[in-house]
Amino acid sequence: IEIIKAIIFGVVEGITEWLPVSSTGHLILLDEFLKLNTSPALGEAFTEEYMSMFEVVIQLGAILAVVVMFFGKLNPFSTKKSEGEKKNTWILWLKVAVASIPAALVGVVGDKVLEIATGKDIDGWIFNAVTVAAALIVYGVLFIIIERFQGNKGGAVQSVDGISYKQAMLIGCFQTLSIVPGTSRSGSTILGARLLDISRPAAAEFSFFLGIPAMFGASLIKGYG
Repeated sequence: IEIIKAIIFGVVEGITEWLPVSSTGHLILLDEFLKLNTSPALGEAFTEEYMSMFEVVIQLGAILAVVVMFFGKLNPFSTKKSEGEKKNTWILWLKVAVASIPAALVGVVGDKVLEIATGKDIDGWIFNAVTVAAALIVYGVLFIIIERFQGNKGGAVQSVDGISYKQAMLIGCFQTLSIVPGTSRSGSTILGARLLDISRPAAAEFSFFLGIPAMFGASLIKGYG
């Protein structure tokens, strides 16, 4: 039965990862109703530490889907690309790296500082159903307001190649909001990009690319821990 539950968690993750609705938040809510057995007495059963890692690692499937789908665009070594196209691909990766800095600082350094100061890390303070429910409501309302405000404006930036380093850094700052469970990573970055006058397609595509180092990094940290 635990395997069936794990599959259900995976399905929910797969559906919600690339929608701006917070996959982590939905996994936390699902855990309130369909708890995986965390009793160590069952040998193969999930411990709480494993569950924490499990929630991050299952997101790798969604990340790998993006890597496969956009492999041609993301591969700077492709023999089908001209030297100029290869250069643009490296520039895109550099912008993704720049945008990843704020979340890395807050998520890794800030987490350790908070744990030293209070005895509990970020997960210990805010990973609960109440926080998720509040965040889902707040960001749902923000989406409605910003979309109404933006209307059908195409945006001054029409492609990811047109995103500047400054805009990439600011989008990365918006990504730090997703540390709060219930705050969608893709949702916060897309909202940030739209406020910076970037078109919906470019905002969504850059958000997908930005998720690759974010989720791989989170998975490595959880796995190492």
